[in-house]
Amino acid sequence: MANAGEVLDRVLTTKTLTVAVGTDWGTMAHLNARHEFEGFDVDVANGIAKKLGVEVKFVTPGWDIIVGGQWQGRWDIAMGQMTPTKVRAEKLDLVNYFYSRSIAVVHKDSKASKLSDLDGKVVGATAGSVDEKYANHSLSAEWIGATPIEYQFTPAKVTSYPDANVMMQDLRFGDGVRLDGIVMSQEGFPKMVASGYPFRQLGEPVFASPAAIAVSKNDREFTEKVADAIKSMKDDGTLSELSKKWYHDIDYTSEK
Repeated sequence: MANAGEVLDRVLTTKTLTVAVGTDWGTMAHLNARHEFEGFDVDVANGIAKKLGVEVKFVTPGWDIIVGGQWQGRWDIAMGQMTPTKVRAEKLDLVNYFYSRSIAVVHKDSKASKLSDLDGKVVGATAGSVDEKYANHSLSAEWIGATPIEYQFTPAKVTSYPDANVMMQDLRFGDGVRLDGIVMSQEGFPKMVASGYPFRQLGEPVFASPAAIAVSKNDREFTEKVADAIKSMKDDGTLSELSKKWYHDIDYTSEK
């Protein structure tokens, strides 16, 4: 167990912030053609290190090891847009920096003009996702500071898909052919449309959930330094600009 100030002292002494990321986390973090880390989370981690006056060292533990919380000093923070649940907060300190939003999507030929137009319709969602739970009215907002979920439509049937690509192809067949709509993450929607899918977003996002940087627990001073760095990046617009850079000009660093 770390003593107060131990993690911060190590980071400042070694001039190194060790950051856990993934090599295949898509827009968050991945290896480019030069085998270098890049992505939104990579840029945010570099920004934190810059605020601390240190360099970044990236490591790639498995997600299950990251959320387990038994880091033993092998890394100092973990990226990955972790949902800040109460259970995770018992093992890790959590600093919010991102808000993931889910949206309803329909075929461009759909006559639906508002979310309630999906009442009594067939809606698709990826199996096991928060989107599926929302469509089934079974989503429990377990993150810290959550407010009750407001369901804005009630499907007659929810079709669950193990593969999001199959779901998108089913909607692509046409309005009402197999699906009347889908619920999905807004972050991936612009890329989908750019790829030629004849879809449009219906209404505003149906809900947003916060995402956090995980920080070594039991060193409150270090956690505060990380939180201060994120606040500074929010205040000077850096965090917003990074989101727009990686997420098709959309700012996901605020809840709305």
